[in-house]
Order: sequence, then C-alpha cells, then structure tokens
Amino acid sequence: MGTISMISCLGGDTPKEEDIEAGKINETFLKSVKTTKAILSNRNEELTLTGKVEYDPDKIINYVSLVNGIAARTYFSLGDKVQKGQTLLDIRSADLSSLQSEAVTSESEVKIAQRELQTSQSMYEDNILSEKELLEAQAKLKQAQATHNKIQNDISVLGTNKGNGAFSIKSPMTGYIVAKNVSSGSTISTDSDPLFTVADLSTVWITANIYASNLQFVKEGMEVAITTLSYPGEIFQGRINVLSQVFDPEEKVLKARIVMSNKELKFKPEMSVVIRLKNETNAQFVSVPSDAIVFDDDRYFVIVQDATGNFKIKEIKLEGHNNKTTYIASGLLEGEEVVTKNQLLIYSGLKED
Repeated sequence: MGTISMISCLGGDTPKEEDIEAGKINETFLKSVKTTKAILSNRNEELTLTGKVEYDPDKIINYVSLVNGIAARTYFSLGDKVQKGQTLLDIRSADLSSLQSEAVTSESEVKIAQRELQTSQSMYEDNILSEKELLEAQAKLKQAQATHNKIQNDISVLGTNKGNGAFSIKSPMTGYIVAKNVSSGSTISTDSDPLFTVADLSTVWITANIYASNLQFVKEGMEVAITTLSYPGEIFQGRINVLSQVFDPEEKVLKARIVMSNKELKFKPEMSVVIRLKNETNAQFVSVPSDAIVFDDDRYFVIVQDATGNFKIKEIKLEGHNNKTTYIASGLLEGEEVVTKNQLLIYSGLKED
C-alpha cells in the first residue's frame, strides 16, 4: 500500500505533506474528512455467489438405441414439448426383423403345443395315454410359451412393434426435447451418442460455487435470493438443499444445490445466475461501514479520531461483513469516531511518520 497510489485514487481531496503531520490535519483538509461512530448492531452478513441452472438428473432421460439400424422417420424437433407415450422416432433394423421372425415361429410352436396338449388330454381321459406322457405335453406347451414371451419382451424393450423390421420409440415421459442427435435416414448404432434427450423442466437445480474462504458462512437450509440478467429486477427465493462435502477437482469449489420449482419455465439449463445469501443472528458486535476499513499487509485497520481532533491507526479483527457493514471482533470500541472518507490518505500519512 503506497501513498502515491492512494492519493491518485482520491483526486481533488489530495493533501500536501504538511496537511498530515503527527496525527494532525490542517483545517482545510479536515473539512473533507468524514467520520461516523462505531455502534453495536446485530450481525447481518450477505454473501454473493455465482451459479448456473442445471437439469434435475432425476427428471431427464437419454435414449440410446439397443439395436443397429436406420432412422426411418422422426416426429420431433429440438425444443418441442412431448407427452408421455407420444411417438418420437421410427427405426428400421435387421436385428428386429430377426426377432420378429422368431416371434412368428414361436407363436406357431405355441399353437402346435396347445393342440398336442388337447389331444393328449383326451387320450389320457380314454386311458390311451399315460400320465407321464400327459405331463410331457404340458411341459412342452409351457416351454413354447416361455420362449414366445421372451421374444415378445425383447421386442417390447426396443419399442412398439410395427412389423416388417420396424418399431416405434415412444416418449418415456412428458417434457421437452433438450438434445437431438438423429434425423430421418441417419444411421443408428448401439455405441452412438443418445439419439435424443427428454427433460422435465418443471423442477431444475441451481448450482452455486462456494470457495473455501466462504465455507463458514454457507449452511444447508439457508434462504437465498436469485437473480439473472434475463429477468432484470426480478428476485427468485430459494433455499440451499444440499451442500457438497467434496471440492470440485477442476473448479476448486464446493457445490451448493438449490432445487427450484420452474413451472413458468423461466429457468433454462446453463443459464448463469447470481445467488445472494443472508445470515442474520442475534449476536451483537461493534460495527462500522465497510468503506471505512483499510486492508494492508494481510491485516485490517481503521482510522480513529479522538476528542482533540488527532487521528490514529487501530488494527482490528473482523467477525464478518456484508456489502455495507463490517462487524468487529476486537480492536475497536463502541462510540469511537471512525473515519469513512479519506481514511486511506490519513492512513498513508500516519504510517510514514
């Protein structure tokens, strides 16, 4: 902290060397100095954090194809709202053709086994067939039915069977298409990126970045006020639901999660937001305007004016602060006059004496 840099910051009120001498200030400069009394007040801290809007991971579904094939037709565009069960995509696949053929064959085998069981039942009642042979016919039908059901289940996992090697993909949930990587005629493979993503945006997460220096301030359950450049002047109220206990290895921050209702869809994923937290307590501390604080050599100071008009530097320990007020843990007494204007100039002059 140097005299030149501080003087240059304050321009027209710059004193000459003779203005500040042994804790005294000449009358001309004294008129530009302002002070305020240190007072006792409840601690009320405010912290500003940055963050962004993210999907609720419990309300998002990525569709990855389970077979290789061709996208026969798409029924949606990026950003479209879709209803659960609505057809989104038709796929034609050789893998499905094979399953469909197996399904036809297995269905025929079930019918044959049913007729054979009926015949065996009739012959058993006429004492022509043994009980063992009847049980074998029953077991054959059960096996045929199990094989057929398995094939049908395999087909249903892929989608809705349309025959001729084609099936339809239905939307698994009501939401919005937030990603699309497929178009009519494109090739589809099992190792490709998700073909589309459906997200329910009625609830979103807002993730706030918390640096190590702010850890003592932030707690789960704290109320927050959220603003964004997209809606100037509008404040959204929320609460910290979860506070991570592990630092992000890349950003070197902890993540705080705020779950927000988004029925009006004002919050868009990846939107940047500003999060403000307030922490009010009943504990009282000596407080001064934050503008009065001088920071030098990793320590905090204030300039105090005594009853005779002399000035002196007092080192202080901080208890906390917000944008307007700083709370003092030690080093300053209630009622002392603290300089709030030109304190940097006075500090520089006193320090050099």
